[in-house]
Amino acid sequence: MPRPKVPDTDLFDAALAEQLRAEAPLADRLRPTVWQDFVGQKEVIGSGTPLRQLIEQDQVPSLIFWGPPGSGKTTLARLIAKLTRSDFIQLPAVASGLADLRQVVARASDRRKLHQTRTILFIDEIHRWNKAQQDALLPHVENGTVTLIGATTENPSFEVISALLSRCRVIIIKALAPEDIESILQRALKDKEYGFGKIKVEGATQAIKHLAIMASGDARVALNTLELAVKASLKDNQSVITDELIKQSLQRTHLVYDKGGEEHFNLISALHKSMRGSNPDAAFY
Repeated sequence: MPRPKVPDTDLFDAALAEQLRAEAPLADRLRPTVWQDFVGQKEVIGSGTPLRQLIEQDQVPSLIFWGPPGSGKTTLARLIAKLTRSDFIQLPAVASGLADLRQVVARASDRRKLHQTRTILFIDEIHRWNKAQQDALLPHVENGTVTLIGATTENPSFEVISALLSRCRVIIIKALAPEDIESILQRALKDKEYGFGKIKVEGATQAIKHLAIMASGDARVALNTLELAVKASLKDNQSVITDELIKQSLQRTHLVYDKGGEEHFNLISALHKSMRGSNPDAAFY
């Protein structure tokens, strides 16, 4: 009796990944996979910049991306892994620990020995790892078993141990400009595979201009708001989005704030300066 054919694991994994992407929120579906689709951060990865040259030469050092939410830290890490043909492993700091790190190191060591493939370990919110966890990273970063890319919204000088900082390059990722957000939203409306390119969306031009400003540099907030607005008004494969609908979908402008961190003092400083400048609107904002 012939044995049943075992499905190709790679094909199965690829199909599953594609299904998960199709069901993901718009912000995740539209995550760029090529340089041409990556918007913003020209000072960091624009043509001719040191980091861009290192990426193109496949000589990426360990990095710490420091910037606000929705500015492209995770996307940039994924792009680097793809363009350098590295194995990419992502660990969320809030849900991982030393046991997970040991598994990653074992896998990275095997791939390095058997396939001569480097491993990029991306730790999201690395500031949430304690000193012992960060200490455990040191030997593996130093000997090249893994190339670390950490992402943080907190000042790494305060939250990342000095020994690890000395082995990494800190890259400042800035909040996206309104024109960058607008470009991303336009792509979402035109993309027929993962965006709304197959839907007739009316009133979008003016609405996304306002949304690009109201999102305060956060592409994820902008895309999720657009998705909610389009789906809320969708009827017979048509959608009409207005400024009012965008405001209702967003609910409020998005201010970056952390109770005990740097942004707390930045906002206090902004309040004081607004009051000293006799600008009540700015102070109230």
